[in-house]
Amino acid sequence: MSPFWFETHGAVDIRLSRNLTEDEVAPFLESARSAGALVVPAVADTTDAAYIRKITAAHKAGKPAIVIHCAMHSYRAATIDDWREFLGVTSRRHDHQSRYPVRAVQAGHPALQGFPAVWTSPMDELYIIEKLWPRTTVLADSVSEKDGSVQPAVWVNDYHGTRVFGTTFGHSNATWQDPVFIAQTIRMYDEFADQGEDLQNQVKAMTSRGAVFRLTGVAFGSSTK
Repeated sequence: MSPFWFETHGAVDIRLSRNLTEDEVAPFLESARSAGALVVPAVADTTDAAYIRKITAAHKAGKPAIVIHCAMHSYRAATIDDWREFLGVTSRRHDHQSRYPVRAVQAGHPALQGFPAVWTSPMDELYIIEKLWPRTTVLADSVSEKDGSVQPAVWVNDYHGTRVFGTTFGHSNATWQDPVFIAQTIRMYDEFADQGEDLQNQVKAMTSRGAVFRLTGVAFGSSTK
């Protein structure tokens, strides 16, 4: 099947470690659809302000979001800051791939329930955060092996009253097969949607068949509280 599933004004990029049939993928997509998911693609060099603001306007109006990995480098050529304010962070580069220790700094937050005090990632990239926006709360961080700087790795942003969860990890297939990463991503879903358990079951079922998901950014139409 096509690697892209199109919704209102975006897509989810599903990269598979082996080819799965449309019937195998369909239950996961239907779970996301029933949860009101709106997924936008990663496009680094788009500078069209009207296009970018069409996306951010939906979230400013109250649609919560989850942004993962390359979402942070989307629209990085844009001269406007709307996307970066929505993300809660500004990033334009990353360090080399390594196994980065990730430290929980807000262990009591629901999105980190069950997350270990320190989780060592599979081989993945560490994104360099050049700006943390004022209404962003860091939930977990990691340290650059190049210069020792502490970099936010998981956070929640208050975007004009709408919650946005983010994580910069998710580059490698190994990360998307890591049970800690999968569980933490599902907990971010659970913060927004009653379908969290169904999504979790579908993700587990598909990863057991060799599927690797890379969700650029997921937005739910649930409560913003």
